[in-house]
Amino acid sequence: MIGLPNQPETTILIGVTRAGETPDTTHEHLGELAFLIETAGGIPGKQFIQNLPYPDPKTFVGSGKLVEISDYIRDHCTDLAVFDDELSSSQIRNIEKELNCRIIDRNNLILDIFARRAQTSTARTQVELAQCEYLLPRLTRMWTHLEKQRGGIGLRGPGEQEIETDRRILRTRIKLLKQKLKEIDKQNATQRKNRGKLVRVALVGYTNVGKSTVMNLLSKSDVFAEDKLFATLDTTVRKVVIHTQPFLLSDTVGFIRKLPHSLIESFKSTLDEVRESDILIHIVDISHPGHEQQVEVVRQTLTEIGAADKPTILLFNKIDAYRHEPKDPDDLAPPEKSNWTLDELEKRWIARENTPSVFISAGERTNAESFREILYREVRKIQQTRWPEKEG
Repeated sequence: MIGLPNQPETTILIGVTRAGETPDTTHEHLGELAFLIETAGGIPGKQFIQNLPYPDPKTFVGSGKLVEISDYIRDHCTDLAVFDDELSSSQIRNIEKELNCRIIDRNNLILDIFARRAQTSTARTQVELAQCEYLLPRLTRMWTHLEKQRGGIGLRGPGEQEIETDRRILRTRIKLLKQKLKEIDKQNATQRKNRGKLVRVALVGYTNVGKSTVMNLLSKSDVFAEDKLFATLDTTVRKVVIHTQPFLLSDTVGFIRKLPHSLIESFKSTLDEVRESDILIHIVDISHPGHEQQVEVVRQTLTEIGAADKPTILLFNKIDAYRHEPKDPDDLAPPEKSNWTLDELEKRWIARENTPSVFISAGERTNAESFREILYREVRKIQQTRWPEKEG
């Protein structure tokens, strides 16, 4: 965990603007990292950014920037430094020597949030497996305090013994967790087969775009929804009926930029709901300034799990929160994306996509009926293709 409930840790955020990226992109990424820190119960503080072609293999940032960060930590009594990328064990070890404070990377932070959010036995097993696989190659840094206790030639120091013992324990635990998840996969597969011939629809999207709110809108249920990242980890399935047409609707874990691969592997059972669905509802937070990049992250993740070719409805949510900057009529330059009205944005998206698209506010129920009609037509289309009604 990042901190205790009554003692939230103060943090600094560290990122690198790589070749081909802009400072605005890095600031946006660190803004998301700050939201992750808040979700984990920490207090995001000062941001440090360095321009590098690629992160330094030894210390992630250059030596000069590391000195600057170290001075700030010393002067401001900072508890934790959070890096917006995955760090190797050697990088963490080198950075800790210079900064003299606790270090975590983006993957560790996301795993911490998943551990906090996991409610069911399945989710807890999935998260624990991902945590063990993350920890295994990083065990060496946990025993640096024993380095001076090494034995002589032919003798193994207690530090090395501890590391090897812990590695064996972790490998055994990983094996047991994988076996447990295999059994869960079998049970879930049996449950999916027993759902009959109903068309299956899955909600997908970047984290915090309103998937659970859309689930509540369609199913009239009370699925937990919160304005935090990864509010939902466990798959929720509801039977929904529109115009006498029944179908199954599932809400799944949200995707995010740089989602740890171990989590994707661990949540295979959950993501099977997406892989085996008939229709995807790809929900987009249209009010987010980086919504186009979020769409690409989701599409890339769908490709990785083998679900990119499914019939999809693009659902642009949170139109009530969309804001644009009116363009100065005397400004002859072409309008920027921030100047587009919602109508202009809607026309551009619809013109470039070959999938049904609809703009709604799930929270305010704006355009909810239009969305329901589009969903009904898509479900009905698959229903009639797969199970044609007998005539006469």
